[in-house]
Amino acid sequence: MSKIAVVYWSSTGNTESMANAVADGITAAGAEAALITAADFSADAVAEYDAFAFGCPAMGAEVLEEDEFQPMWDGVKAALAGKKVALFGSYGWGDGEWMRGWEDDAKSAGITLVTDSVLANEAPDDDAVAACKALGEALTK
Repeated sequence: MSKIAVVYWSSTGNTESMANAVADGITAAGAEAALITAADFSADAVAEYDAFAFGCPAMGAEVLEEDEFQPMWDGVKAALAGKKVALFGSYGWGDGEWMRGWEDDAKSAGITLVTDSVLANEAPDDDAVAACKALGEALTK
């Protein structure tokens, strides 16, 4: 059974809801999901998992959260090359620029994303929850 880390940061609970839906998709597909906050994840833990879903909302001027998530991401991305990785997050303004920048950063680090990233405007609606579950399932294949 594969073990998949769902690493996230959430302020309002929207991205946390998405993380839970990703974990539901993983377990429904027969794998083990570990929900981990960004503050509790580091490059040392990468070897313990077969795949990774990272979730972070848009902050400020459409950037990743800067105090916990961005430092964690910067510390782990080099170790993720060759691993199955997917991204998700919520936003309340803009058009998803933070996600496009994050995807570009991942690709520049040699990370191949296994599925399209999932975005939710504010709280995830039924479509976003279904997309998160599908993202989780994609990581098990």
